[in-house]
Amino acid sequence: MKKLLLTYTITTLLLTSLLSCSNNIVQLTKEHLTPVNREIVAIDKATNTVILNNKVGDGMAIIKNIPFDAGTIELDLKGENIQQKSFLGIAFNIQNDSTYEAIYFRPFNFQAEEKLRREHSIQYIYHPNYNWSFLRTNFEGKYEAAFPRRPSPDEWFKVLLKITASNVYVYDSESNTEILSVERLTKQKSDTIAFWAGNDSKGQYRNLKIKK
Repeated sequence: MKKLLLTYTITTLLLTSLLSCSNNIVQLTKEHLTPVNREIVAIDKATNTVILNNKVGDGMAIIKNIPFDAGTIELDLKGENIQQKSFLGIAFNIQNDSTYEAIYFRPFNFQAEEKLRREHSIQYIYHPNYNWSFLRTNFEGKYEAAFPRRPSPDEWFKVLLKITASNVYVYDSESNTEILSVERLTKQKSDTIAFWAGNDSKGQYRNLKIKK
């Protein structure tokens, strides 16, 4: 009984140190993150910002001690206006380093002149079988969307993800508008989430809020 109580107390303290009960903001340090094919360039405690570098291949920074399988995730993201070199978002339901779901953004498409490129601004994937190429080829327009407000590709933008057992919804927090709604492509369940960056992409992430 004492061992169980001690384990519960330690777990509670870890969660409390990460997640503020008043505003659900996750306070992050390097000790709370496990990088996968990325390096944590910097963490700014004052602004609660995490910066990942770019590398060949997809990568992530797994957030430890915050179990999450359903609820809402809100955060600010900042990419770059470099075509095909700025992919960033949130991975969830992580089974291992290569099997997970994710919602990610292509900021270089936010203000593109071509309508088709703008419609490829937001992407849902379930790796490894349902990557963007497979989904676009077989389900054109179903798992991607435009960002109607068309934020600057070089500036911070705020989004909210609502994840249920069967669906994922993406909202633009600035306008409180739903911008993508998809049915999830897997029944597998994991409570692990991460900051995610795509091939040769760096990423900046701040003000992560989680509500279960």
